[in-house]
Amino acid sequence: MTTSLMRAETDEASAVVARALACERETLARIGRRLADAPPPLITTAARGSSDNAVSVFEYLSAIVLGIPVASIGPSVASAYGARLRLEGAVHISVSQSGASPDIIALQKAAREGGATTIALVNVADSPLAAGADLVVPLHAGEEKSVAATKTCLASAALLAGIVAAASGDATLAAGLAALPEALAAPSEGDVEGLVEGLVAARSLFVLGRGPGYGVAREAALKAKETAALHAEAISLAEVQHGPKQLVAAGFPVLAFVADDAARAASERALDGLAGQGAQVRVVGPVADPSHGGLRTAATGAPLLDPLVALCAFYRVIEQAARARGHDPDAPSHLAKVTRTV
Repeated sequence: MTTSLMRAETDEASAVVARALACERETLARIGRRLADAPPPLITTAARGSSDNAVSVFEYLSAIVLGIPVASIGPSVASAYGARLRLEGAVHISVSQSGASPDIIALQKAAREGGATTIALVNVADSPLAAGADLVVPLHAGEEKSVAATKTCLASAALLAGIVAAASGDATLAAGLAALPEALAAPSEGDVEGLVEGLVAARSLFVLGRGPGYGVAREAALKAKETAALHAEAISLAEVQHGPKQLVAAGFPVLAFVADDAARAASERALDGLAGQGAQVRVVGPVADPSHGGLRTAATGAPLLDPLVALCAFYRVIEQAARARGHDPDAPSHLAKVTRTV
C-alpha cells in the first residue's frame, strides 16, 4: 500500500515545527514583548476548521499562563453582517493556511479598524490576509497537498504556544517547545492496531479532553469525520457530565486525550465513571496505560503541550482507520483543500 499524503505530511510535522519555531524566533519575541509590555484586555481570534482547533489550544494556554482571555469571533459578524467592532487596545489573531478566505480577511479588517493590533499566522506569506496584518507569522510548512490538514495545524498551535512562552517568560513552556519536535517524531507505545480496529468498527464516538486537550479533541473529531466518514463528537471532559453521558451504553467508544496537568485527576475520575457505564475508553497521551488499550505518547516536559504530541499520534491512527474504512484521507469526496467562506 502506497503512503498517503496525509501520513507523509504528518511525518513531516516534527521538522516543520522545528523550522517554524527557529525561523520565527524574533517575530515571536516581538509579539511576546507587545503582550508583556502592554497586556491587552482581550485577544480575539478568527479561524476555521483545523486552524480554529489550533486556536482552541491557544485559548487555554493564554488564559492559564498569561491570564489573558481569548475570544473566538465568528467571521460572519464582519463578512455577512457588517458589524463594527470596538477593540481598542486588543490584539486580534487570524490563523489560516491559505490566507485567502474572504470572511477571515473581512474580520481582520474590522478588528484593525476597531483599534486592535492584528497578527496573521499563514502558510502563504504573500496572501491577502498577510498583506492586511500588522504582524505576520509564516508557518513554514511548505505545500500541504492532502485535504486533511496535519502539519499546518501542528505548526499553528506550536507558534501560538511560542507567543505565550515569549510573553510569559515561562521556562517550562519554552523548554517544552524546544523538546516538541523530537516528541512529535517519537513512536507511541500501545496497541495501535487495536485502536485502529475499534475506529473502523465504530459508528459514532465521543472524543474528550480538557484544557489544551479539548482543542486537540476537537481536531481529532474533525479528522475522524473528514477522513474516515466517522461521526465523532468532541466534548470537554467536564461537560460530558452535563447530559452527553446519557448516550453512553455498553461498548460505546470513547477516545480521551489526557495529559499530566492540573486537570488529570478530575479527567480520570470522569473516564472511570464512563467506563462504569460500559464505555470502551481508550486514552491517548503520556499518562495512557498501554495494557488497557491506551496509546502512550512522548512527553515534552511541559504538560500543557503534550496534547499536541498525542494529536500527531492520532493523525497516524485515523489515517489508517480511514483507509481501512475504504476512504481516501487525501481527497474526501465532498471537501476541497481551500474553502473560501463568505
